[in-house]
Amino acid sequence: MTWKPELDELARREAFARQMGGVDKVKRQHDQGRLTVRERIDGLIDQGSFHEIGAVAGLGDYDAKGELTGVTPANCVFGRGKIEGRTVVVVGDDFTVRGGSADASIHTKPQMAEEMAHDLRLPIVRIIEGSGGGGSVKTIETKGAANLPGGVDGTRWFYYTTANLAQVPVVALGLGSVAGLGAARLAASHYSVMTKSSAMFVAGPPVVARLGQDLSKEALGGADIQTRAGAVDHAVNTEAEAFACARRFLSYLPSSVYELPPTLPCNDDPERADEKLLSAVPRDRRQVYKMRPIIESVVDHGTFFETGAKFGRPVITGLARLEGRAVAVLAGDSFHTGGAWTADACEKVIRFVDLAETFHLPIVYLMDCPGFMVGLEAEKAATIRYGVRVMAAVNQSTVPWCTIIVRNAFGVAGVVHQPANRFSMRYAWPSAYWGSLPLEGGIEAAYRADLDAAEDRDAKLREIEDRLNKLRSPFRSAEKFWVEEIIDPRKTRSLLCEFARLAEPLRTPGPATAMRLRP
Repeated sequence: MTWKPELDELARREAFARQMGGVDKVKRQHDQGRLTVRERIDGLIDQGSFHEIGAVAGLGDYDAKGELTGVTPANCVFGRGKIEGRTVVVVGDDFTVRGGSADASIHTKPQMAEEMAHDLRLPIVRIIEGSGGGGSVKTIETKGAANLPGGVDGTRWFYYTTANLAQVPVVALGLGSVAGLGAARLAASHYSVMTKSSAMFVAGPPVVARLGQDLSKEALGGADIQTRAGAVDHAVNTEAEAFACARRFLSYLPSSVYELPPTLPCNDDPERADEKLLSAVPRDRRQVYKMRPIIESVVDHGTFFETGAKFGRPVITGLARLEGRAVAVLAGDSFHTGGAWTADACEKVIRFVDLAETFHLPIVYLMDCPGFMVGLEAEKAATIRYGVRVMAAVNQSTVPWCTIIVRNAFGVAGVVHQPANRFSMRYAWPSAYWGSLPLEGGIEAAYRADLDAAEDRDAKLREIEDRLNKLRSPFRSAEKFWVEEIIDPRKTRSLLCEFARLAEPLRTPGPATAMRLRP
């Protein structure tokens, strides 16, 4: 006698699970241009690597004799798979079963996915569509009672959803309408992507309409809104692009804080010198220039992976490689507020520095920061409060830093270009320009009496500017050893690759030691 009858029954139940919400619901998903959860998992991970857990969990239908006639599977599919040969946890919402609502969920499935990622120290990718396990008003009727948020047996999942941020890489993909708890799960990530046809919101249009705001899904929480607000990092046209972004992001990170980021083979010469860097920064300080080509020039060819491009736009953040070693890249963007740090730019830097600190990524900062943004709107946004939080984040970091001062370094924000309490590498280009305040505006305040007494005020202003600009030369600062080195811009890649080599043995696997106390 064998156990084949039981194995046949198991196979029959697994077949029910693969039917998901049924032929009509699957067709509706496809007709609306979206993949099913199982197709998404197949598109994300290495072929044939998925090991599913709890496939047969759901609601069984039985006839009068107690024989199973069908199964409506739980609307969560999860398990382990591999991305580029490394094991990850994947958990996905099945929108074909009751639109991903709690009425068809078994909350311990997504909870176990989070626990497994945490305790096995594995990256987790959340594929989110619907409420992500959250309830609706109909849940009161189907469950027979009103759910107390955070009630008995209702907090463990929430704990791991955020605790994993300090333990393993967390990637979230929003692939449809994402609301409530689903929105929280999407935002509670190190990197999030949504398709441009998707939408995310705390509550959808019907709820918001009761507040007198009659909005479509796109107008309420479309990709343009969420990426500009910083709630989602990136928007793409297709689900396949979202999967590619997730895979690439994870390629720069270790599997957990207990490991170091992987180093990949590199055939890009670390001594490569780009002649274009000599003219990358214009002599006219009022003229903007493109920072991204500079980044692309100094890192390994084709490795720069930008994050959060539409949020906090005075700064550019992303991941890259130097001689195959993963680094975090921060840079100024003069096209937006001249590179001055706004409140949202400060928020972006805080999150980015914390990411680098959590996963032991050395930080490269290509600096062009004329200070914090000034003016009434900047004051209303409490820019200086966010600026002080940036200072705390940078000073509490322990990963190696290398700063290249490309152009501006002014004011309090100018101070925050490396940790203040330890050695960091720093170089300045000949185009660098720094001080407590930019001359523009500062002369008016400091030399008002001289200007008011002059017969020709404009001529006197130019005279003072010329005199101070000569003193502002970076060579004067180098004479006093107020800056360590002024370099040929063409040597930047070579020096950064050396920095990455020197930084490699300094990184210690384990939970980040920074206190992360924010004012």
